Amino acid sequence: MDKNERPETSHERILRSPNFQALVRQRSGFAWILSALMLGLYFGFIVLVAFAKELMAVRIGGSVVTLGILLGLGVIVAAFVLTGIYVVRANSRFDELTRSLQDEVLS
Repeated sequence: MDKNERPETSHERILRSPNFQALVRQRSGFAWILSALMLGLYFGFIVLVAFAKELMAVRIGGSVVTLGILLGLGVIVAAFVLTGIYVVRANSRFDELTRSLQDEVLS
């Protein structure tokens, strides 16, 4: 190392790490897929509300519950399910990649 070079910092070493790059790539890709699914469900519901009012007003089983209410609840449940899917993936695969990155940096 000559006198103009500075030692590599730990964050620079992390940024160059193949484990870090894999973690970022996998986590970002998975998050974008889940986000696109949620947005598709939500905007699909909004389109039905805007353009299929008669369909959304159909009563289910002769009660006060309409198809629109059930679909709206479905969108809410889908948000919780997709969040759960992300948490399960984060607690397994992403934590595994994080641990291997920590082992690499600390060694």
